Amino acid sequence: MGKRVITFGTFDIFHIGHLNILERSASLGNTLIVGISSDDLNFSKKNRLPVYDQQSRLKIIQSLSFVDEVFIENSLEKKREYIEYYKADILAMGDDWKGKFDEFNDICDVIYFPRTPSISTTEIIEIVKQI
Repeated sequence: MGKRVITFGTFDIFHIGHLNILERSASLGNTLIVGISSDDLNFSKKNRLPVYDQQSRLKIIQSLSFVDEVFIENSLEKKREYIEYYKADILAMGDDWKGKFDEFNDICDVIYFPRTPSISTTEIIEIVKQI
């Protein structure tokens, strides 16, 4: 049986940085499971709703050929439950989270990938606002 990889994110205004981390995550195993932050969770983290609603973001991620399963992440406190429920062998995240998920090393390997330089959803939103 192959390795199961899980990752989490908002994936709002889908861009090359999102694609890069999802491709890298998929390369670690045979199955890629993606948890997509709910609109409410995103609002609680960033004090703003995503540009695209959770169903749109879910559909975008689901359409990628190397993504096997997607689900809505409703709570940051449930990461351990999600990892166990989906039987993930590896948790892959961007290195802006480095060290924050090391507590899950007891149930899976935790890998942090470097972020794609010079791109973020927040920067894109700021640029668009100025146009």
